[in-house]
Amino acid sequence: MRYVHVMLRGRVQGVGYRAWCAREAEARGLKGFVRNRRNGAVEAVFAGPDAGVEAMLEACRAGPAGARVDDMLVHEVSDTALAAGGRERFAVLETL
Repeated sequence: MRYVHVMLRGRVQGVGYRAWCAREAEARGLKGFVRNRRNGAVEAVFAGPDAGVEAMLEACRAGPAGARVDDMLVHEVSDTALAAGGRERFAVLETL
């Protein structure tokens, strides 16, 4: 099981990024969460098999139509990163 924390910057809010991210993660069988940050970024945690997580990271670099990802920071984390939510299934959380 691989756990990654991702911060995305660019035009990632107001373009349906969270909903797109949730659909993509669920389609890959991943757990975790996505949420907007007040600073304009989108934050996500993905948990699952290495191949699924890697495919999700590749998808996030492009994002949905209308998005523009200028910067994507990825950090390997532990399962404690799911403390905010997404242990049972992928979740869209409120803005933090």
